[in-house]
Amino acid sequence: MTRKDHARQPRLAKLLTKKPAKLASVALANKTARIAWVIMSRGEIYRPAVA
Repeated sequence: MTRKDHARQPRLAKLLTKKPAKLASVALANKTARIAWVIMSRGEIYRPAVA
């Protein structure tokens, strides 16, 4: 992961400092799956938060 990626995903960068990379990737996949589930179940359009 590059520094540019860390700037875009501060949650992931913080997680990588505390946990192994494989565990962090599973956590990110879980978060993505939960977002996808909510979008599909509600029939909504994904609108990312603007930081």
